[in-house]
Amino acid sequence: MRRLPVYLLLDTSGSMTGEPIEAVKNGVQMMLHSLRQNPQALETAYVSVITFDSEAKQIVPLTDLASFQMVDIKASSTTSLGAALSLLADKMESEITKTTTDTKGDWKPLTFIMTDGVPTDDWQSGFNKLKVVNKGLIVACAAGNGADDTILKQVAGAVVRLDNADSSSIEKFFQWVTASISTTSTKVEETGIELAGLDQLPPPPSELVIVS
Repeated sequence: MRRLPVYLLLDTSGSMTGEPIEAVKNGVQMMLHSLRQNPQALETAYVSVITFDSEAKQIVPLTDLASFQMVDIKASSTTSLGAALSLLADKMESEITKTTTDTKGDWKPLTFIMTDGVPTDDWQSGFNKLKVVNKGLIVACAAGNGADDTILKQVAGAVVRLDNADSSSIEKFFQWVTASISTTSTKVEETGIELAGLDQLPPPPSELVIVS
């Protein structure tokens, strides 16, 4: 069976304390609940969560939806986006099954990055490492006014912006992520065609402005 690997890179820096981090936790739970109702997603989508503050950690390895257990997250410290991109590269290398002459590997990965701030580490070295291994689509969400979408435009194939990092806006983002995973898992199963760009995902809600 060919899996659709989905990576969530979530900013857990100090600026996410309070309402934003609670909204992210609720968003992930809502996403899991919804995806488990979709037979194609349940069969195909495997989800991993990487958090980044002063360091990057994979808190949930690539896991099928039925077995997925979210780990509690707290917000503190700085915004090590570079470390998160470097860790993502490592996990894509070790967790994703590659296509060989004999067997079809996993589908191209789908990655969602959500951050409300500016990287405090060397994001470019992490990104350079990721470029070597990633063949999938990366979508970045700049949440609120503190996020720098100029950096995210370089990192991601598509960037969306939330005007506010409040609970209703973050909830809308996760609803769109859920719809995107559902749509992609159905498309790859039914057509065998890999995801190539933002235009193949459902249109984002009005709260999400497409930047690039």
